Amino acid sequence: MKVPKITGIIDRRILINFVVDADVAKKIVPSPFTPKLINGKAIAGICLIRLKEVRPKGIPAFLGMRSENGAHRIAVEWLENGELKEGVYIPRRDTSSLFNTVAGGRFFPGKHYLAKFDTNENNGQYHVAFTSPDGTAISVDAKVVDKLNPGSIFGTLEVASDFFKAGSTGYSPNGNKYEGLILHTDNWKVQALEVSSVKSSFFEDAALFPEGAVKFDNALLMTNVQHHWSSGCDKPIVITV
Repeated sequence: MKVPKITGIIDRRILINFVVDADVAKKIVPSPFTPKLINGKAIAGICLIRLKEVRPKGIPAFLGMRSENGAHRIAVEWLENGELKEGVYIPRRDTSSLFNTVAGGRFFPGKHYLAKFDTNENNGQYHVAFTSPDGTAISVDAKVVDKLNPGSIFGTLEVASDFFKAGSTGYSPNGNKYEGLILHTDNWKVQALEVSSVKSSFFEDAALFPEGAVKFDNALLMTNVQHHWSSGCDKPIVITV
């Protein structure tokens, strides 16, 4: 799927990150992708992103759309034309936008599920939650701090920042293929978040993640980022059955 260049502003982006046992992650990630490991662990999480002024490039900003969105992600690698690539596999996308649910998988990559979002942000403190009709839900409460969560697998905020910046290409399933989208940012800067509460129906699902297989690691914040999206490739990766 070749999509037009889409531009806008990332008003707020929170990355809730977990470490996952590599063998468990391999069962969730389909071929041709494999989990990208750090210190022997896979990295998965949820991106909670509020977009505004989103529109095809060349359209005035005041005509752009605004939406809250949540994407479940797993850091992955894959071979493309003999070259090792990295990015994220996105098995699930949720959105507040009815347009996104209609257009997702048709006019841009990824089927989107309509969800009800609840957000509250004040003086560096954030509450973001959503619930979909099928029971998929996430809730996080966090505040901005100076340093990465102590004990994080990344060690420092800089290492974590570099890891996620490298994973700017996301692939979502659509029928018998995966469709890619690349995030381009004009200014990449992350802040650390201290999380006081996090709940996720996905990562708490014992059928996917046996006890002890997944653990919260850290959370990151980006705000007010000019960005655009482009197609991951002219020809989507085809599922090998």
